[in-house]
Amino acid sequence: MKIMIVEDDEIIKSSLKTELEKWGYEVYCLENLDNVVAEFQAEKPQLVLLDIVLPFFNGYYWCQEIRKISKVPIIFISSKNENMDIVMAMQFGGDDYITKPINLDVTIAKIQAMLRRSYNFINDIDYLSFGKIQLILSETKVDFSGMNVDLTKTEMMILESLFKEQGGVVSREKIMDRCWQGDSFIDDNTLAVNVTRLRKKLSSIGLDGLVMTKKGYGYYLEKNSEWYK
Repeated sequence: MKIMIVEDDEIIKSSLKTELEKWGYEVYCLENLDNVVAEFQAEKPQLVLLDIVLPFFNGYYWCQEIRKISKVPIIFISSKNENMDIVMAMQFGGDDYITKPINLDVTIAKIQAMLRRSYNFINDIDYLSFGKIQLILSETKVDFSGMNVDLTKTEMMILESLFKEQGGVVSREKIMDRCWQGDSFIDDNTLAVNVTRLRKKLSSIGLDGLVMTKKGYGYYLEKNSEWYK
């Protein structure tokens, strides 16, 4: 998932970016603070961290403008911690509020909770990310570095199972149950054929070696630095 940071404090911006990337998020730090909406439309983030005190226009203004075109979750970050400031942030369209100095553990927990809730309820968010790779569920395709490849429904479900584990091993049985819902006529060979075809497709967009085999158990996603950093 991609997170856009709208913050003019370079130290805060850098520390947030570093911490979020450790958790596997793609992070875009906005530099052009005079046109936040244009950057938002170009980057299409799944969550925005938005400072209140900014040059040109404040965070309240930009939150209102984003709300005109998107329901993407917005978390305000600010040194202002009065109740009225928090109420205003919610009234202008914010979803949560984090006060400075920022506690990184609390911030990560709030972001993860917000993304879990938003993934279930917001139509804007219909894909999963693994580093720089995006699995777009509504279009059944994988996108990486400006290239994409279409998937069959089965291939998408295989990748969906793997993306959700973020590099953890998923058993063959769990993947087969996800794809074929316990059909007793489906065997390991059927899954292997689908994985082979999927690997060939991924290789065509520079993702050779993304889907790895854990011998005797199942599959996992490789955290290669080219696509996962």
